[in-house]
Amino acid sequence: MEREPTSLQEAIVYFADSYNCRDYVVARRWPDGVTCPTCGCADVIFLANQNRWQCRNRHSQRQFSLKTGTIYEDSPLGLDKWLTATWLVSNCKNGVSSCEVARALNITQKTAWFMDHRIRFSLGMGPGNKLSGQVEADETFTGGKARNMHASKRAKRITGTGGKDKTAVLGILERGGKVRTKVVENTKKKTLQSELREHVLAGSALFTDALKSYDGLDEFQHEVVDHAVEYVRGEVHTNGLENFWSLLKRGINGTYVSVEPFHLFGYLDEQAFRYNNRNGFTDKDRFDLAVRQIVGKRLTFDQLTGKDQPEWTLGQPWA
Repeated sequence: MEREPTSLQEAIVYFADSYNCRDYVVARRWPDGVTCPTCGCADVIFLANQNRWQCRNRHSQRQFSLKTGTIYEDSPLGLDKWLTATWLVSNCKNGVSSCEVARALNITQKTAWFMDHRIRFSLGMGPGNKLSGQVEADETFTGGKARNMHASKRAKRITGTGGKDKTAVLGILERGGKVRTKVVENTKKKTLQSELREHVLAGSALFTDALKSYDGLDEFQHEVVDHAVEYVRGEVHTNGLENFWSLLKRGINGTYVSVEPFHLFGYLDEQAFRYNNRNGFTDKDRFDLAVRQIVGKRLTFDQLTGKDQPEWTLGQPWA
């Protein structure tokens, strides 16, 4: 196959060739030519017998591979499996579980779980310009439902009503633009309003529900829709974010089933990536964009499981 793949079936065939894998990733990691990830030098030579490059500058890390400095670093898996998994994660609307990835790629579930989290980590977006125009803000809670729990587990986990034993998530959506999500400690006024002031341009039209935590946002053209009375009043609604929450909950409840709070931001990044790149993007386009984001996002197993850095999720950038 000479042309690049446009579907999962074509991707599996195309990336079965290791040379295709290398050429595809090199073209996106180094569009202007291969450079040393340590010193940035462009004077490198390719060592074909080792499938790696060597920088002509003499330093301790002069040899490097395609995986160096990426989410693939130190992984014994070939790029054929990595790229197939990336295609699935970046394009499956409701997500894809590690059990399914393990069966599809003939690897263990533990390996697939680690692989999926590394891919999710690469999909996260750094902080950008403030959102403006017409902006929706809303919050939701994720966590197990008491009625689905065994009595002994329910007694241990459910200690109050409402969102007390759940994880709060704030979402901000610029209509016609992108959605941003973040795990927050609570839904109190100080917490939510500080995030909104940091990420929404003053003077923008801000639409929220009637939660009292949003009272006092006077620097915005703040309009409120009371869901006890109505859901839409002209342009005043939060239906865009409600749509995003439905997609997120469908993935968490139906595909992943159980998500630990300290890993939740990764699943938010994954869903936000697909949502923000839905209009005008094909599966090939989303996959291409995902591969371009693999550099500089190293994630070790100890970091992921909290052994090396228990608070590695704190300070998580906006998705």
